[in-house]
Amino acid sequence: MVFTLNKFNTHLLLAGFFLLSLLSQYAAAHGMSEADKLAIIEGGNLRYMWLGASHMLSGFDHLAFVFGIIFFLNNLRDIVKYVTAFTLGHSVTLIFATFNAIQLNYFLVDAVIALSVCYIAFANIDGFRKYLNIAAPNMMLMITGLGLIHGFGLSSRLQELPLSQDSLLLNIISFNLGIELGQLAALVVMLLLIAAWRHTHFFKAFSLLANYLLILSGLLLFLQQMHGYTHNTDPQAYQSAAGSSSAYPAALSTDQWKDTILINLPARGETEYKLSFQKHAPFEYSWATAGAELFYDFHAEPAADSGGSFKSFKKATANQSSGSLTSLFAGMHGWYWKNNNPYPVTVTLKTKGEYQRMDKKPIRAARPVKRSTSTSHESIF
Repeated sequence: MVFTLNKFNTHLLLAGFFLLSLLSQYAAAHGMSEADKLAIIEGGNLRYMWLGASHMLSGFDHLAFVFGIIFFLNNLRDIVKYVTAFTLGHSVTLIFATFNAIQLNYFLVDAVIALSVCYIAFANIDGFRKYLNIAAPNMMLMITGLGLIHGFGLSSRLQELPLSQDSLLLNIISFNLGIELGQLAALVVMLLLIAAWRHTHFFKAFSLLANYLLILSGLLLFLQQMHGYTHNTDPQAYQSAAGSSSAYPAALSTDQWKDTILINLPARGETEYKLSFQKHAPFEYSWATAGAELFYDFHAEPAADSGGSFKSFKKATANQSSGSLTSLFAGMHGWYWKNNNPYPVTVTLKTKGEYQRMDKKPIRAARPVKRSTSTSHESIF
């Protein structure tokens, strides 16, 4: 059958471009949402597994690469062989990079992943022979090697979370298992769709259109990631989409604060900073880093309570936060920060209100705190 650009095919092509634009925008921001982060913080390994599966199913670049791998494969043995090569590749770097806190620039990693989508689609249309007049590289080696790059991308997402140092390897393995379950579910759907198209007269036209769309989507994703890289080359200066354009919130620029405290967190370190309050004492605060995101928990502990309980007011992952409150009870109010970055981070905390500082120096470097498994927070003071 000769493929002609009739009205139906034109509509199909336009629909493909529209879907592509939506997927490309979504893929550029398929990192961890605040809901995902909070869920996994509160949950255990099953949460890591669920998050891994949902992350793979929402990762357009990873799914597009798998789609390209299996597009022209109709033998189950070949499908298992090539998909396993990709799985081993991304599993090795996911586990190794996360366990050893190796973080590459995620814009560059995602840019290479985008190019991997272009590569697999270009190989599918026999582009090396048709357009370059050369033999295509060994597909098994290329899929394994590109899988290693995909693993770094998955690891960068996982390392956005405050991983437990006590069960780090088990957390990583659970997340990786979820990745594989999500990939398997997506693979089954892809194979069913391709099998349905394979036995129709439209398959040749569909295959060309699908692979050219994969190339186009990969190029768009590549340009998006390179745009992000050229505007955010310093990971500590990176601002999230929801953050302000400056390194500090507007409140930190005022001169009306009572205290300014610098708190230094080492790479992969954690600490707390607390203030003592009487009941119904007013308080305002604002803190920020130079752009690096930290997990934090703003909470309070009643002075009269000996059971180690505490009340959390705000819990999230961000590079800044501000607010005000009136203390509900006499006791300690403060922050727990966890730095998952492979570099030290300084928190600039500014406060005013009716409180007593527990440290005597205006500036004090914090040291990492070994976290307990109880519901209470261990303070450095």
